[in-house]
Amino acid sequence: MADVSTATAAAPHAHQHVSVNRPNPVSVGTIVWLASELMFFAGLFAMYFTVRSVMPEAEWAAQADKLNLTFAAINTTVLVLSSVTCQMGVWAAERFQPARTGSILAVNRWGMNEWMTLTYLMGAFFIGGQIFEYAELVHEGVSISSSAYGSVFYLTTGFHGLHVVGGLIAFLFLLGRSFAARRFGHHEATTAIVTSYYWHFVDVVWIALFAVIYLLR
Repeated sequence: MADVSTATAAAPHAHQHVSVNRPNPVSVGTIVWLASELMFFAGLFAMYFTVRSVMPEAEWAAQADKLNLTFAAINTTVLVLSSVTCQMGVWAAERFQPARTGSILAVNRWGMNEWMTLTYLMGAFFIGGQIFEYAELVHEGVSISSSAYGSVFYLTTGFHGLHVVGGLIAFLFLLGRSFAARRFGHHEATTAIVTSYYWHFVDVVWIALFAVIYLLR
């Protein structure tokens, strides 16, 4: 009887399983890397405010007044909206839907490829707008070597622009992997997710840069 009781008491424990939900190492690695990038941009912000604190107010204002706030606001809006389209692509990837299931005009039936392609185009539009703005500012006499203001402006916005270009390259890799995959699965979806982490990061950083450079003159 004792053996039966012991066996009966141990039986429930025999069916208990310990499950551990481990975070995706790729996602964790991306977040850690983005944290280091955040420190890099924090240094750029510190440089910007340091130069502003020692530069004569009149000279700083004369340079800042040459910025085209309306154009920059439009360019910023495009970049911010690209985060929305990127997230739509992520949701499609999480549904394991790489391509649209209907007409190209039926946006609600788009897959990851369509959303990420649109995001890529919006990011490319932003870079094109930034190059156009640089050309206009150089024409106005604001270059990286013209003054301390020009130096910090081009360094902060230029490094951010390079990060956007890096994101565009990541989108090309993501789309290439999607088209090459025989079966769209977890690996492709994970690539979409970590790419979106990076893209949202550069968007948030730009919002901060836009507020500091274009609004807090």
